[in-house]
Amino acid sequence: MIQILVLAAVQGVTEFLPISSQAHLLLVDDFAGWPDAGLRIRVAVHVGSLGAVLVYFRSDVWAATTGLLHVLMGRNTERARLAIHLLVASVPVIAAGAALVLVGIEDALTSPKLIAWTMVGFGIVLWFADRVGMTVRRIEHMRGGAAIAIGLAQILALVPGTSRAGITMTAARLLGYERTEASRFAMLLGIPVILAAGGWDAVSIWRDGDLQLGLDAALAAAIAFATAWVSVAALMAWLRRATFTPFVLYRVVVGGGLLYAIYFT
Repeated sequence: MIQILVLAAVQGVTEFLPISSQAHLLLVDDFAGWPDAGLRIRVAVHVGSLGAVLVYFRSDVWAATTGLLHVLMGRNTERARLAIHLLVASVPVIAAGAALVLVGIEDALTSPKLIAWTMVGFGIVLWFADRVGMTVRRIEHMRGGAAIAIGLAQILALVPGTSRAGITMTAARLLGYERTEASRFAMLLGIPVILAAGGWDAVSIWRDGDLQLGLDAALAAAIAFATAWVSVAALMAWLRRATFTPFVLYRVVVGGGLLYAIYFT
């Protein structure tokens, strides 16, 4: 139960921050010596964190949902463009992730050494993008080329330590989007990606016949929801008046500490 509580809280806090939830979950398990919590818990914490972003950005989610209907009706509206941009930007990482699973090499990307280097390296890239990127564009200004570029950058998030939210925010900042707008698009972009990843795990659970929800999974989902909502709200409030620098410093400190432990102890 302690493992479930900790993992759910870590997932919720880190999922939408530019610090890599996947890296934190792997490192927590590694340092605590815990076994894999299992697919049911993984799906539960994804459902919880997904629920938080759906609630927080409910107006944008509704706009994108109705935008899909506009696309089907052939209407070129702002909502239709939002839906198309989210879909276009999601395809690359979903396709690449499926390829990794089919080839069976995703576990080869989970070494602490790789996580340490990506934490530091992509933290510095985020700092650079935040420093040089203009702050003049909003999601409403997005064109297809920008959505594709952000989607291609998101493929890098398949490497633990990169951070899906972080790399999409980095790409958006390099393209000149305001900090809150870069974060807003990154979090909305997480919805189809989390649905795809959670859906794949849910299929695996169904194949194994382990369909019982259980109190542990329900508790994990609830904790992930609460912590993710607080994390998203805090991030958006911070970025309205400040930069990504604290997250960059955090990444460098954590990654640097790991590198020191790996190479010098």
